Amino acid sequence: VQGSGGSGGENLRDPRGAFAKGIPRKTFTSLSVPFTFSCVPLSRPSAIHPLTLEELNVVEQVRVKVSDAESTVSVEFTPTIPHCSMATLIGLSIKVKLLRSLPERFKLDVHITPGTHVSEHAVNKQLADKERVAAALENSHLLEVVNQCLSARS
Repeated sequence: VQGSGGSGGENLRDPRGAFAKGIPRKTFTSLSVPFTFSCVPLSRPSAIHPLTLEELNVVEQVRVKVSDAESTVSVEFTPTIPHCSMATLIGLSIKVKLLRSLPERFKLDVHITPGTHVSEHAVNKQLADKERVAAALENSHLLEVVNQCLSARS
């Protein structure tokens, strides 16, 4: 739980608390699609690709849905090719960035645009499972890669 005592170590099973630690949160009265889209990591996930995720049309503002009344945010992303090996990493990076940026009351749904990836069902299942996301982020190497994706500059 965020703010709980203990040894001062981060609780990786609580991504909102662990990753928001030390980052001041704004007070929100409502949430908009443009603001939410601005929270999505648009920088390139790798130095290999010269284009950003936005330039590749992997993420687009029209694929972000926000229901402030229902406290839900849905982000659809489209991998560049049906066999894109970065799909899970891209989805995980989007999810972590939103967890770090948005108020805790929002339920997040990050998923692949239907029909655009051969492993769409498996990737979406991983991204929807809180325990799987938490377990993935307990892997220090994977967490470092996600943080690099989120800190990369376009």
